[in-house]
This record gives sequence, C-alpha cells and structure tokens, in this order.
Amino acid sequence: MVAFDEMRPDGSGVRKPYAGYEQWLLKQDPARLTEKMGDAERVFRKTGITFAVYGHEDASEKLIPFDIVPRILSGQEWRRLTQGIEQRVVALNAFLDDIYHRQEILKAGRIPKHLIAGNEAFLPEMIGVRPPAGVYTHIIGVDIVRTGENEFYVLEDNARTPSGVSYMLENRETMMQLFPELFQHVKVRPVENYPQLLRQSLANVKPDGCKGTPTIAVLTPGIFNSAYFEHAFLADQMGVELVEGSDLRVVDGHIAMRTTQGYKPIDVLYRRVDDAFLDPMTFRPDSALGVPGIMDVYRAGKITIANAPGTGIADDKAIYSYMPEIIEFYTGRKAILGNIPTWRCSEPDSLKYVQEHIAELVIKEVHGSGGYGMLVGPTASKKEREAFAAKLAAKPGNYIAQPTLALSTCPILVEGGLAPRHVDLRPYVLVSDKIQIVPGGLTRVALKEGSLVVNSSQGGGTKDTWVLDD
Repeated sequence: MVAFDEMRPDGSGVRKPYAGYEQWLLKQDPARLTEKMGDAERVFRKTGITFAVYGHEDASEKLIPFDIVPRILSGQEWRRLTQGIEQRVVALNAFLDDIYHRQEILKAGRIPKHLIAGNEAFLPEMIGVRPPAGVYTHIIGVDIVRTGENEFYVLEDNARTPSGVSYMLENRETMMQLFPELFQHVKVRPVENYPQLLRQSLANVKPDGCKGTPTIAVLTPGIFNSAYFEHAFLADQMGVELVEGSDLRVVDGHIAMRTTQGYKPIDVLYRRVDDAFLDPMTFRPDSALGVPGIMDVYRAGKITIANAPGTGIADDKAIYSYMPEIIEFYTGRKAILGNIPTWRCSEPDSLKYVQEHIAELVIKEVHGSGGYGMLVGPTASKKEREAFAAKLAAKPGNYIAQPTLALSTCPILVEGGLAPRHVDLRPYVLVSDKIQIVPGGLTRVALKEGSLVVNSSQGGGTKDTWVLDD
C-alpha cells in the first residue's frame, strides 16, 4: 500500500498548505534544526510533560517524543472536517439521550438490543436521568485518519475522558518559542485559548439551581495516574481547583470540596476518573478514587459531571460500527465523515472472515484504548497471531476488526533530513449551548519507519498541528 504524503504526495512538488513552510525550511541550516530538536526536548523535560506507561517498571514516567515539523491543514480542509465532526457530536449526544430514555433507535431495529443491554459501558443507573443542559459529552476527542487528498475517516470517538489536549497546547507553545519568525511567515490559527473555552463551556452547563458564576473543579485519580500532568495542567490553566475524591464529600445535598475555610460547594466537576470508580456507593465499593453519594447528588440535578456517567457506550468500538446508521437516524442525513469498515467478531460470519484473514487485519478490543490489547496483523509475528487467534476464539464478542489502512504520512526530522511517517489526528470538541472545535488538535505520529501505531504508550510521538488562516 502506498500512503498519501500530505507534504509531497508524488515525491516532488509540495502541496499548497505546505508552500509557506517549505519556503522557510529551504533557508534553514540542517544543523540548526537538529539543535532545535534538542531544545524542544529540554523544554518538555523542564516543563515536566510526561506520561506513565503501565506495566513498565523501568519507565514510570516517560517523555513523549516531539517532532518539530508541523502537520499543516488548509482552512478549507479544516472546514470540511469540522462540519463532519459537528454532525457526529450532535448524533452522539442524541444517541445517549435516546439510549437512556425512550430507546427509539432500538425499537426501530437500527441497533441490536443486546449490544446495549449486555454492554459494560451502559449504566442502568443513568436510565431516566437527563444531565444539566441536556449535554452528555462535554469534551470529545474524535480520532481521524486520512488515506488520500480528500479521504478522511473517523477511527474512533473518545466520549469518556479524552486525553492529550495538554500536549496540543504545549506543542504549540514550544514551536512558538523555538521558531517565532516562522509564525510571522505563515499565518496559523491559534489554539492557546482552549483552557478559557473549556472553562466557559463547562460554566455554560451549570445546574439549573446554580445562580451566578459556577464553581468548577477537576477531579483526578491522583499523581499515579498516567495523565496526571494533564489534569494538573488544565486545572491550572483554567484557574480552577484540582481535587481528588478524598477532598470531596456530600454536604447539605451538594458536593463540596475541602478548603482552608471549610467545605465549599462545587457546581461543575470535570472528572478524569472512570465511571466504575466514581461513586463507591453506586459502582465499585472498593473505589477510593471517587466520592460516596455523588450519583445521588447528580440524579437530583445539583451538580454537573463532565463527561456524564454512562457516555462510554457512545465510544464502544462495537457501537462505532453502527455510527453511519446512528448519524442518519438522529440527523436525517448521511455521515459527512465516513467510518472505517468494521467486522463485529460477535457475529459468526464476521468472526469466520477475521479468523481466515487475521494476517491482513487490525483487531481491537471493543473497550480497549491507548493501543493496548490490539493486533496489527501485517506486522505481527506468526506466534503473536496464533496467540491472538486463541483469545479471539475464546471471547469473540470482545473484539472488532478493521482493514489495515494506508494512513497518510507527514515528514519528521531524522538524521538525514525529512522522512515520512504515518499520522492520525485528534481534534478536541467542546459541547455546551454550542459546539466549539479548536482549530488543530493533537497529531500523533508513528516514529518507527513503516509503523502504523501512533500511540505514545506504544512508542509514538506528537507534532504541532497547524490550521492555516485562509
């Protein structure tokens, strides 16, 4: 498979979005660029931009590799993407509201009932509960891949607790520090106002009974969580409190946080704790990360939890395969951004096909994330494929499979100059009384030649994403 190169598709002429960058690049001393790569690493190390890799004793805290060659999208490309993303986000919220209330999509037979009823991401505790302002997914990360000039596909919808936005912001800040003259030469749309937009968006979905300016806090599982840097970063950038479950309790029917002046009520909680750990009185009784009684306060409409409990059903990978139907059912229109063809291994015919073509496919756990629990057939060894085939046969309903796409490439800086590497893109969407999409997002890049796995936990890196102001 020949991948579409976003800078030089035919290996010679540069595409229009990269023209201004190319003019600048040709005037640069290669040694200076290599030096700047080292500077970038020092900036990230000094700032403390790290993430944890679970299961790696030798690397509890790792630096995400950063590449200084930006990924560039034209304003026109971005407009098409945002139209498709907005349509998708509207459909996801309508789907969640329907699934926890009238379940019209199930009655219409557009989605099999067993996919909902037997799904661990579906929370019966949310049936009949409507969140403040009717918003379920306040922050969404939509993973997008590209296979050609005008071919964009959604790889997955991250509707639970999407991470990585802090890297988007730090990537831009680092690039502006390293190459201030470049931003004079190329007009790039800003992303640095994301924390302010996030705070405003969260304030706009405050509970009905909240008068005046709402009190907002970020709930983190604590310093040992892999994304703790981001939790602390966002709380700091928004100017709100960072809290752990032990800092919160129910006081007079509200959730309150411990302060030096006693307990102060919270109106909006941006939680980065999974559903199962949110309330030990409702979900896992052994959880020390959540707040006992928070679900009762939530059901009473006294607090906004972003994202709402139970949103995981919307980014389940088996549900993902029905997104074209979901979009059409709730919006009345065909999906602007396509899905990747998906085989649901719970279905006997699909399972048979996947088992026979395991060497050609990418197979994923329906609840998996971060690149864990997946098999990339073409690059896996025979032994790895055989081991995975056994897992697939034992629990077929746990897996979906997709074709191996020729993901587009963008150049990265290597010793010999620029070299193409596969990329994906995670734009960040804020939902309140309106939908806002920051112009850019997080571009993740597979740093190993030929690799299709872009996840940082699997050795991938990131780069700044530019949307041109045209």
